[in-house]
Amino acid sequence: MLFGFSFAQPPDVVVDGKGKREIEPSFRILATPDIIDTVKAAIVSSYPLLIFQYPTAITLDTIPIATVETTEKIKQLYPFYTRIALGSKLMPLGEFYYNSTRSRVYHYGAHIKHLSSFGNIKRGDIVFPNGQFDHTDVLLFGKINQSSFNLGAKLHYLNDGFHFYGLPDSTVSDAKTIAQRYQNLGADFEFIGNRGDTSILNYKITTGFNFLGTKKPIIDTLSDWRAKENQFYLNTKAWYNYKSETFYLNLGLRRNAYRYGIADSTLNLSDSGLVTNNTIIDFNPGILTQLFNNKFKIDVGLALSIDIQKKTKVYIYPQVEIKYSLFNDIFIPYVGIRGGLKQNSLRTFSSENPYLLSNLTIQNEHNPNEIYAGFKGTLSSKLSFNINGSSARILNKALYISDTLFSSFNKFNVIYDTINITKLEASGSYQQNEKFKFDLIGRFYSYQAKNEAFAWNLPQFQFILRGSYNLYDKFLVNLSGKIETGRKAKVYLAGDDIIEKNEQFAKPLGAIVDINLGVEYRYNTRVSAFLQINNLASQQYYRWYNYPVQPIQVMAGVTARF
Repeated sequence: MLFGFSFAQPPDVVVDGKGKREIEPSFRILATPDIIDTVKAAIVSSYPLLIFQYPTAITLDTIPIATVETTEKIKQLYPFYTRIALGSKLMPLGEFYYNSTRSRVYHYGAHIKHLSSFGNIKRGDIVFPNGQFDHTDVLLFGKINQSSFNLGAKLHYLNDGFHFYGLPDSTVSDAKTIAQRYQNLGADFEFIGNRGDTSILNYKITTGFNFLGTKKPIIDTLSDWRAKENQFYLNTKAWYNYKSETFYLNLGLRRNAYRYGIADSTLNLSDSGLVTNNTIIDFNPGILTQLFNNKFKIDVGLALSIDIQKKTKVYIYPQVEIKYSLFNDIFIPYVGIRGGLKQNSLRTFSSENPYLLSNLTIQNEHNPNEIYAGFKGTLSSKLSFNINGSSARILNKALYISDTLFSSFNKFNVIYDTINITKLEASGSYQQNEKFKFDLIGRFYSYQAKNEAFAWNLPQFQFILRGSYNLYDKFLVNLSGKIETGRKAKVYLAGDDIIEKNEQFAKPLGAIVDINLGVEYRYNTRVSAFLQINNLASQQYYRWYNYPVQPIQVMAGVTARF
């Protein structure tokens, strides 16, 4: 249908027409646009500059003097130090020190000392034969300090010669017959493992040996008839810190081999060979607890000792101590109980009393338990004190008595007894920097022996004082003293001033009053001179029965560092 509609329209029509169309001419606007701003600019006012002068006052003030903070120069260290002196009765003294200088790792040195006397001893009208002696001591030492361990070693040698001069109003044709000489050689080693402080196991190991020998007899064929002693020890300690507890364990071994003469041989009817071999094994565990900011401390442990001789014995000792700090360490009460097995030897005996026989019977000292209590503290930063008391029952306590079998009362033998000992002690200390120091100790002893009438040669009262004063680092004054009373020696005959008790005779030895004074003048930091006065009271007290000491002794000398 669409197709048909399109063909039905008419044809195109063309129309011609005329018209006029005009376009208005264009023009340009000459005015430019302006920005209309509603903010109006303020008028700037101008003022005239007026000049006025105000009077100025100047006040001068002081300022502190300029200072420069400096570090004190490290003092120079001199590795060598020596002392040379000469005393009354021809008593020469020579002493030499060597020390390594500053080092964080290595420390080593040496010390050599010689003291001798060529004078004899006379007490009133009583003359004693040949009181001459010589004493030489040598010490070598070294130490290595590392962050994880410390290693140290010492080597010592002692040559001590003297005479048994305890023969009043006696004439000795040959001084060699009363001469004695101790040769002592030993070494000590120490290793400490520094692995840490808390929650880690630390340990310490110490070991060493010592040889002691006496003088050979005059007759060469009897050279074996002298005393020889070999000692060895090994101690290990381990401890572990955990919170407020410290767990520790000590293991030790002590060996002593003493020999006099030839074993199973007889020199004469009263003198035969002696051999003593003794080994002690120690086991000591314990726990140290610290509470209330370390004010309360309790140490609980035990000590087990196995004494191996011809017969083996086992001892168990308590080890307990409790103490509490009050008022910031001003007052610290403490109480405890302890015990132990002491290994006696010729070395320990001769260090107390050198005038001994060479043939001794050696037994160990057994202390089952000792109860002690006291209090200590600091009254100020300069003053401290300690007061305590103890009570113990000691088995095989060694006592020295005059020998009647092998000598003419001028040598001492060792006997053993069970003794109850009660001790009271008080001490005080005062220190004002390095300028003034003073210490005083007082002790009272009470003895109850089982078999002997008295505890021979042991004091009842004892006082010890030490003091030093430094005046401008130019004058140094040292004072030391010892007072002992109540000592008694065992004798065998009645007589004047002899005490008889339980059918035994005792000779009071009198008081010991020994005061020593030393004064040193420092010319400079390297050279000084000194004066030493010993036995200031010039009291010739008897240190042992028939053994008076020398009267007042004066020694002068010089010291030098280089």
